[in-house]
Amino acid sequence: MTQNIYCIGRNYRAHAKELGNEVPDIPVVFLVTSSSIRNFNDSQLAFANETFHFEGELILKVGKDHQLGENYCEDSIEALACGIDLTRRVEQSRLKEKGLPWTTSKSFFGSSIVGDFYPISKFESLDSIAFEFYLNGVLRQSGNTRDMLFSFREIINYLNSFSPLKKGDLIFTGTPEGVGEIIKGDDFKFVIPELKIIEQGKL
Repeated sequence: MTQNIYCIGRNYRAHAKELGNEVPDIPVVFLVTSSSIRNFNDSQLAFANETFHFEGELILKVGKDHQLGENYCEDSIEALACGIDLTRRVEQSRLKEKGLPWTTSKSFFGSSIVGDFYPISKFESLDSIAFEFYLNGVLRQSGNTRDMLFSFREIINYLNSFSPLKKGDLIFTGTPEGVGEIIKGDDFKFVIPELKIIEQGKL
């Protein structure tokens, strides 16, 4: 079965402001193709000679098939992973200025980097999960789900209002402030202090 991949943009107020975007009243949703997914150690990447922007974020794996309009339940989310949404920022800005869709700045081979998944039962509360993103050994982003504009529950309910989620679908839940440039060969690391998770990779 084809895996759907939903991405939530501008889900942290400070990140929206750092890019000069309006803070949304409802979730900003965009899609990427399944071919954009890669793991932390995969070296394949389209546009590999370009400079990207990194956006470190938490990723949900949907735990069950949902019906249209079905509300969040305890089986809605199966597991959680760390990940990176790569953005071709120059291309995105160019397309936005022309009022065109910006799919090619977000959805390309290797643009959606996904780490290992951890059962949500391991987390004390989904409403307060801290995470850190390091680039070449330097802390660049520090986020916590309590600072999201739209919680996991609200994201699930919103997506189900127009596109029923299916078991195995992935949801990128948004990035905190601190995004910046990353190039092929850079080292990155994610930390989730609560579970003493440390995952490392290379672009």
